[in-house]
Amino acid sequence: MKDLKVRIISIIVMLIILVPVIYYGGYLFAAAAGVLSVLAYKEVLDLKKSHKPIPLVASICGLVALLYLVFGSYGKFTFDYAVSFSKVLVPLILILLPTVLYNKEEYLTTDAFYLLGFIYLIGFTFNLLIVMRNINIYLLLYLLAVTIFTDMFAYLIGSLVGKNKLKPKISPNKSWEGTVAGLIGGSTISLIFYHNLINPINFKIVFITLLLSMIGQLGDLFYSKVKRENEIKDFSNFIPGHGGILDRIDSLSFVIIFYVVVIWFL
Repeated sequence: MKDLKVRIISIIVMLIILVPVIYYGGYLFAAAAGVLSVLAYKEVLDLKKSHKPIPLVASICGLVALLYLVFGSYGKFTFDYAVSFSKVLVPLILILLPTVLYNKEEYLTTDAFYLLGFIYLIGFTFNLLIVMRNINIYLLLYLLAVTIFTDMFAYLIGSLVGKNKLKPKISPNKSWEGTVAGLIGGSTISLIFYHNLINPINFKIVFITLLLSMIGQLGDLFYSKVKRENEIKDFSNFIPGHGGILDRIDSLSFVIIFYVVVIWFL
């Protein structure tokens, strides 16, 4: 009961903070995205099993690379469907070159590539959130709805009737029943939102929404796998009862990136 109370209080506090930030957008939203990205980066650095401790110079270079990605398209109101070379090469140089400054045991190339992967994932996620807010607040809310309601239905139905485990070695509480419920329930609510606030739905948006719901659940499993590999329950205790920033953007990071990829091809 105490844990549930803590979770509810945290949700209320998050809503009080995030609703005005999302509504006003602009510099406020971009600044919030930057802060959250840095906190997420700190959680990656704190992982104990995936990599050895990242040296100070490499950590600072990683932070610069991350912020470069996050704010690289701050003022844009359209998506860069083709990622610029600078967005790929600048983080690549900043993360890999410091490996030559240290002995093998201090900063491994494998650690550098691990860090690089997460910098791309976190950086592009928050960059696209900023651009998405610039383009259309309702489109951003639609993608948030896909992730939130998919997770909600998956958790509720999985808790009530879930018997067939999805990936017990990665996430013991997830079930096939919850996965299907999340897909159907999350997609339905999101499509209703899209139809009433963005555009009338058609087969294309129904197909995209179903894909986003599925990829969001796969993204959740990916982050769960990272936690299992590091033998931790949550990435941090930044949000009482909910874990860290990475625990909250697990599905969203894959949903928003995949959305841009899908509309590029479709």
